[in-house]
Amino acid sequence: MIRIAYRSLSAIFALGLLAMLGMSGGCSGSHAQKPQSAEQTVAATEAVQVGDDAARCDYVGRPDREAHESAGIGSVKLNILRVYALVGEGEDRRRVLLCRAVDTNLDGIKDVVRTFNDKGESLREVADSDYDNKIDTWITFAGGRIAKVQVDTNHDGKPDETRYYVRGKLSRIQRDTNHDGRPDVWEIYEDGHLRRIGHDLDFDGHVDRWDRDEVAERAALERELAEEKKQSNQGESPPQSASPSDGGVTDAYVSPRNR
Repeated sequence: MIRIAYRSLSAIFALGLLAMLGMSGGCSGSHAQKPQSAEQTVAATEAVQVGDDAARCDYVGRPDREAHESAGIGSVKLNILRVYALVGEGEDRRRVLLCRAVDTNLDGIKDVVRTFNDKGESLREVADSDYDNKIDTWITFAGGRIAKVQVDTNHDGKPDETRYYVRGKLSRIQRDTNHDGRPDVWEIYEDGHLRRIGHDLDFDGHVDRWDRDEVAERAALERELAEEKKQSNQGESPPQSASPSDGGVTDAYVSPRNR
């Protein structure tokens, strides 16, 4: 049985949820807004200028930008900053959302910043999930869906855990447990379910042992045997059972050099 310590994504998705809630109403969320003072404007700009998309969040002194601050659901303070690009001329002039920064814990500092492309699709998001004024989560989107999530678990400013998604489902996780800049644990998922875990025991960049989900393998085998019995009772030829060579492995594999 695989024993694995999962680190929860609740902080990331809680931040994302608050940010999404703050978007409700789209551009209409800026109604009844109070003008910002020069001090508030500068502080907000400094807070959101992070990552490679700082230019999309920059608006001070730019005639092609418009910024609005609003209060999210359940907040009595203005905690959501939206930066728009002003495109077109005359009656065709419109606003395009480029950046949204959210203060999720209402301490006056924007701790979630998401940028968008010109189609309104999410590009990237950075977050300070533990409110220590340091970015510890980086999210990359593809086609509006989450494609990659990187997390800094030891607070050194660099990601040491990376989660990859395919069509919105978790595909694999890579972890750097000794913080040498290279992954040494790999988790492989199928349809969002964990199937096997690879371990680099000597930290040379190669998998030395694969652990498989024995419970899932056993359940699959039991279903297959039950189907064989059913078909046998009906006089049908049962299919070939799975063998270790075609994926029916239920124990761990250790490379010869580490046995």
